[in-house]
Amino acid sequence: MKHITKIKVRSYECDSYSHVNNAVYLNYLENARMDFLHAVNFDYKGIVEKGFYLYVTHIDIYYKGSAFLDDELEIETFPTKLQHVSGEFSQTIRKTDGTICAKATVTWASVTTDGKPSRIPQDFLVEGLNPESN
Repeated sequence: MKHITKIKVRSYECDSYSHVNNAVYLNYLENARMDFLHAVNFDYKGIVEKGFYLYVTHIDIYYKGSAFLDDELEIETFPTKLQHVSGEFSQTIRKTDGTICAKATVTWASVTTDGKPSRIPQDFLVEGLNPESN
């Protein structure tokens, strides 16, 4: 499943060059991943209550173009890999005119509350996390 999250650039997200600061893109990506999880009915609060966290372990991000104040952005998110303990998302941030601002690959892992890698509990493996079901 490909999911689209829409965001409008706010003034405090821009830097002294008048474009979105590169660190802000990480916030956009996180917001879009959470929107994706809600859209596929992943029970994020429930997995935390059971003693598991989903940690981002690696992000590769390629900045392709700038976004500016009041630009409307669309962040496309979809799963590209699902393993027993970890997975991967592909994300693209683009302006509504199609200009790509950034592309990212985000790797995540399931861990227990003490930070040890752990299989994702079966009852949390919703179909939308599996790239083969999309």
